[in-house]
Amino acid sequence: MPETDTSSKQKNFHTDVVQTSEMFFLKGSNSYDWGMKNRLARIFNPDSGKTVMLAFDHGYFQGPTTGLERIDVSIRPLALFADALMLTRGALRTMIEPSTGRAVVMRASGGPSILKELSNEHLAIDVDDALRMNVSAVAVQVFIGGPFETQTVNNMTRLIDGCMRYGIPVLGVTAVGKELTRDARYIGLATRILAELGAAFVKTYFVPGFETVTAGCPVPIVIAGGKKLPEKDALQMARDALAQGACGVDMGRNIFQSDAPVAMIRAVRKVVHENMPVREAYQLYQDLKNQ
Repeated sequence: MPETDTSSKQKNFHTDVVQTSEMFFLKGSNSYDWGMKNRLARIFNPDSGKTVMLAFDHGYFQGPTTGLERIDVSIRPLALFADALMLTRGALRTMIEPSTGRAVVMRASGGPSILKELSNEHLAIDVDDALRMNVSAVAVQVFIGGPFETQTVNNMTRLIDGCMRYGIPVLGVTAVGKELTRDARYIGLATRILAELGAAFVKTYFVPGFETVTAGCPVPIVIAGGKKLPEKDALQMARDALAQGACGVDMGRNIFQSDAPVAMIRAVRKVVHENMPVREAYQLYQDLKNQ
């Protein structure tokens, strides 16, 4: 039997305070269940509403990418400064310490290597395994306009159906092949399709006219870092994308291939979470690099 409440302190039900429910801070996410919101709040900082994701899932189709030859060596020092790690389940199990404590966004699609048609992807993990590894979200590549467009859209919708049962957000990643134009019209088309079909957030490329892309997408957008740029240019890209409606970055090569990766991710954090001007962030990068 439970113990009797024998406290002499008078009960206070705060009858003068009305219970309220606050709007969830993240764009388009207010109607999700508690678990979905909680997972998204691990990825996106509730104070800034933004995220710095560290992408190092490149090996799933191109093998030991420069800078990722030894993930256990190159990524561990960077993980401390990322809000979320975007990676494969193999990398998570074999090279990332469970004590890292960062949100995990797990690559869920795959199949072809760089030697084959990349758009011929299928789902590569089971939702049960994602749950087993306590992920905050799963990511699936969608090739709008590619040879296997419908197949990759179906990959995403099947994954969303499975993940919704357990409150796991799905990140829709817009793939851009050599045959597709990387402009606001195409990116706007691709991101809107992914959002309409249920992606909780979308990863895409920063392009001229990006403000129309974010305005037309009802869920948060994070930008891909893309190819390696000079550090100041990468910081400028992040700053411009945020100013035009992005909710964060998912950078890989622009961090782990930098001359000073830890300095670079710390500078990126200042731009994303503290709105630091590019000139100051680049100076911070140089100062940390030279320490």
